[in-house]
Amino acid sequence: MMAMTDNSKRTGAAVEAHYQFLVWLLPAVERFPRNHKFTLGDRIVTNALDVLEALIDATYTKDRVQYLRQANLGIEKLRFLIRLAADLRLLDRRRHEHAARSLDDTGRLIGGWMKVHGSSSRTTVKASDATTA
Repeated sequence: MMAMTDNSKRTGAAVEAHYQFLVWLLPAVERFPRNHKFTLGDRIVTNALDVLEALIDATYTKDRVQYLRQANLGIEKLRFLIRLAADLRLLDRRRHEHAARSLDDTGRLIGGWMKVHGSSSRTTVKASDATTA
């Protein structure tokens, strides 16, 4: 885990945590049976990579909030996809728990990052804004 600390100083804790999740996830999905690897497995990997890209975008742009929201939504999608994989017995209980913990950790890091930039995970529209739109 020492490498994670060193890289997180350069890329940010959320990016590094999700990167480490991907390092674990890709071989886990490769173990899926063929009939699920190219359907559910591809969907899981695509969503996970999309989250990583959104976090990288948030790291290197001024308007971070939109990318953090995308990453947050992606984490939520991954929770359901991973749960589905576990219910289909594509992931054993230990792997499912590891994935759930990793996604929760990354989600908390994203949430904290969003708080720093003055945004909650949910947006509300004021009545005055709605009438001018």
